[in-house]
Amino acid sequence: MRLVQICFISCNRFARFRQRHRNCELNYAEVNTMIRKLKSGEYRLYSRKKDPKTGKRKNLGTFKSREAAEKHEREVQYFKRH
Repeated sequence: MRLVQICFISCNRFARFRQRHRNCELNYAEVNTMIRKLKSGEYRLYSRKKDPKTGKRKNLGTFKSREAAEKHEREVQYFKRH
């Protein structure tokens, strides 16, 4: 998993990661574990870090498509750094 994190950090963005690593043995789904598909068919975005008090991840929103969840995650990451 450490190799996945290093590879992901070096690429910075999800779209670039997919383009650069099409033939890579790393699976994109392994990197993006914070978006999970619900039984209803929607996708939920969770925070990367666990809350120390509860031991759970924060719910950052529920989206109808995976693309919408990925877009929101990019926005969250941008907002954290600007």
